Amino acid sequence: MMRIGTLLAALLLLFSCVGTGEKEAVAAGSSIGEINTVSIVIDDQFWNSEIGDTLRKKWAAPVDGLPQEEPLFTLNQYPTKLFEGMVKKNRNIIVLKKGKKTAFKHQRNRYASPQQLFYITATSTQEMIKLVEQKSAEICNTIKTAEIVEQQKRILKTPVSDQLIQEKFKVKMALRTNYQYELVAPKFLWIRRELATGYNSLLLYEVPIAQIEKNNAIVNNIIHIRDSIGKKFIHGSVGKTWMVTEKAYSPYFLQTQIDHKLAYETKGTWQLKNDFMAGPFINYAIKDIKNNRYLILDGFTYNPSKAKRDLVFELEAMMKSVVFLP
Repeated sequence: MMRIGTLLAALLLLFSCVGTGEKEAVAAGSSIGEINTVSIVIDDQFWNSEIGDTLRKKWAAPVDGLPQEEPLFTLNQYPTKLFEGMVKKNRNIIVLKKGKKTAFKHQRNRYASPQQLFYITATSTQEMIKLVEQKSAEICNTIKTAEIVEQQKRILKTPVSDQLIQEKFKVKMALRTNYQYELVAPKFLWIRRELATGYNSLLLYEVPIAQIEKNNAIVNNIIHIRDSIGKKFIHGSVGKTWMVTEKAYSPYFLQTQIDHKLAYETKGTWQLKNDFMAGPFINYAIKDIKNNRYLILDGFTYNPSKAKRDLVFELEAMMKSVVFLP
């Protein structure tokens, strides 16, 4: 098991580098707030206007890859006069107001720590909408990156041992409390956390580099491999049922990095063949040139008729905590 202090130090270093705004202020006390929650400080007449519609369109847009619409962030609106006391302690805050000039400012840890604080000031409604359009992607990326770090810090307060992961795959990973090893096989692990109405699952396995990059059809190869793993290991309670990728919708796919290594992120929906179970999944294929392999991390959620955004986000945070051993 990796030393918790070592990983926490690394996470704090990463967090200190998030964003490119004003010089970090001296904060007083710890910030508060649920994961993926953003406080919007804006007066009611603007929140209930075209400006508010634009804010909701940008920061409460549906999350990619979920079977039902759920917002990217949960938005809590506060009038300007209420921006005091505990509201200033929230972890993610966006302040919007009209002023004598149009300006954007990003501060970290102004009133609490950790904290991301953004100021958007404009001379008119149209200028404010224009500035929101220009800065929304930057704000979203900054908040999401910081929320991943915050989630990892919370996981590391009461972690599950990753010793078996280290032994089988030569990587370290932060695992949230209550996750248990459901199935252990050669070069394969299924780790699961039971929920009141379902479960969160994480699979780890590896394949040769050529198997992912064959014919340069990376997305199709990733889906083919995860379907073969599902047929081999992830079965339903009745015969001839196994996990497959939902074919009705194309998966979301992008290139990223995990532990400074090339990784492919694939998001979509899984279902149980010959059954009615289904849910979202998020898959990372991490290229490990040293060992001529792709390490595959596949997280999937089953929580029917319930919210799934934060469950998938929990899996994402754990998978992005991976550190390859020397």
